[in-house]
Order: sequence, then structure tokens, then C-alpha cells
Amino acid sequence: MLESLRFLHLMLLIAAFGLLGCPGTSDDDDSAATDDDDAATDDDDATTDDDDATADDDDATADDDDAADEFEMLTATLAAEDLDLPAVLTEWIIGPDALFDAGVENYFIMDIRTADLYFPDTPDFEDGHVPGAHSVPLADVVTYEAEHNAANLPVVVVCYTGQTAGHAVVALRLSGVQAKVLKWGMSGWHSDFDIWSGMTGNAALDHVGSWTTDAPPAALDLAERPLLDTGAADGAGVLAARIDGAVLDGFNKIAAGDVLAAPADYQVVNFWALEDWDHYGHIDGAYQIAPGELSLDTLSLLDPSETIVIYCWTGQTGSMVAAWLNVLGYDARDLTFGANSMVYADLESHKWSASLDYAFDTGP
Repeated sequence: MLESLRFLHLMLLIAAFGLLGCPGTSDDDDSAATDDDDAATDDDDATTDDDDATADDDDATADDDDAADEFEMLTATLAAEDLDLPAVLTEWIIGPDALFDAGVENYFIMDIRTADLYFPDTPDFEDGHVPGAHSVPLADVVTYEAEHNAANLPVVVVCYTGQTAGHAVVALRLSGVQAKVLKWGMSGWHSDFDIWSGMTGNAALDHVGSWTTDAPPAALDLAERPLLDTGAADGAGVLAARIDGAVLDGFNKIAAGDVLAAPADYQVVNFWALEDWDHYGHIDGAYQIAPGELSLDTLSLLDPSETIVIYCWTGQTGSMVAAWLNVLGYDARDLTFGANSMVYADLESHKWSASLDYAFDTGP
């Protein structure tokens, strides 16, 4: 509108000049006047653009503030509900022998295997499962348990190797259910379903220079935190949204070979005690964070701009840690099969051995 009025005003002036004449005014002066008006219009447009840019910046700042608020709401909720990582990692796993001895009938068992790896044309659950187990996809474990565990039995989650189950157990524990991982998964229950034996190895030998005994780098101390944008109004809502969107959406994993080929591409975290770090060595450039040291109070150790790789002995603890960090907004991955896939021959403990061959049921 403003530009239209200016144009009309300019036309009236030009018409007046044409009728009355303007002694002493040359063509160059007219051009200069027109250029000045155009420049003034451009300045007004620039001012408008600047105002728009300022508005966009204000919106971005508001969005960032909202995201920062969501992270603060989430961490406050985790702290208030005793869902810090050390608490989540308390008594989180049960061996197949302990489950068998306690009686499978005394547990609500969810089996999250959904592929067809063992025998052709039948789902793996139907090929064989822990007696009494329910077949439940990872994405549904929280709602299924709430709807079907009427007796409020302690919960055990079964997968192929004990790794993916860690994601399910974190989702359940953050939802108020004290679930446990079946250690080694169905591989540990019966040799017919053993995947573990084919996954142990010494991948570190194939990547000279990527496994070292050097001292760990200096610990990070960063103020940056992940930005969350779930749209939830409170911490409980943010937590529920992050569980659905960051844990139950699938197993966040990475293979040892990928990390060993380019360790500098990741923030690698060794989740062992310091004495084990010193004894076995570690991935080059890895940070050493002992179990119990990573918590809501020590998130400055992690870089939210990096892909964070957690490795432990077997990939089972690493899955739990990665899932908890995913909820907080970090891009964290579990290094599958852990040290058992990288330095198996050197391990003196924490290593896969054999299935226990307990009875199993078949069919749906």
C-alpha cells in the first residue's frame, strides 16, 4: 500500500512537472530524483525484510527456549521419579539359569523377536520360546504389559541376544515397570536359537591402530544439551513422547567394524571400570566412563552434536545406556556384541560361553 501511494504521488509530481515545466531541471536531475525515490523504496523493503528477519529470529529463539525447557522438564522428572541412569541399571538383568530356577510361571515374559532367522516360513517366536512367553513387538511392550499383566508379575524381556531387550527394558523402567533383560536372550536359553556363537570375534585385529593402550583423553566438560521438541506440556509428557519416538522405534546400534574403521567419527565411550580399561586396552580415542559415573549430574561428559557409541562387554549394558541417552535426546548407539566381538580371545571374563538347553514351547 505504501509503495502504491508513493507511486501515485510520483505520477502526480511528474504530471505537474509536465504541465508547469521546471526551468533549470535537466534529464540527469530527473533521473537522479527517480533513483533517489527507488533507493528510498529499496530502503523501505530492506527495513521490512530486516523486520521479518528479526521476527524469524525471535521465533527461533522462542523455539530454542521451548526446546531447552523440555530438556529441563524431562531431566527434572527423571530425577524426581528416581529414573537416573544408575537407578535404571540396578538389577536390570537375569540369567537363564536364575529364571529357570525361579520358575517361568512366576514371571510375565515378553518375547520381542519378530524376524524369521531360524527356520524358513515360520516366525522365530513360533520356532521356539520360553514357556509361557507372550509375543510382543518392541514398539508395543509398554502398552501390552499395562493391558495384560493383570497379576502384576515381575517382567522379563527376551530377544535374540540380550541386546535389543535392553531398549525394551529401559522403556518399561522409565514407565514405572521394573522389568529385566534375559541375559544372552534366546541364545542362552537353548542352542537351537544360538546366535551368539557366530558373533564373537577379534575385529580389533583387523584394524591396526584402532585398538590401543593409550591413556584416555581428557574428560569433556560441555554446557550444551540436546534440544527436544515434543510439544508436551510437562516432563511426564516429554518422557512418554521420547520413549515412543526414541527407544521403542527400534534398536539404535552400530557394528564394531564400522567404529574401528573410523573411531574419530564418533564420541566413543568405554563403559568399563578403569582397571579393565588398563588391562585390555580400548578403542583409540575412547573416553573411559565407569558404570555409576554417568548420570544426570555428569551429562557434561557427552557431546550432543556427536554420534555417541557406547561399548561394554557384550552389548547388553550398552543397549541400556544408549536407550536412556536416546530418551534425553542424544544420538547414542550400542556397539553390538561389545568387547566379545572385538577382543574375544583375550577376555578372561564377561564372555559368551554356551547355551543351557532348557525346554521351550513352540507355536503361537
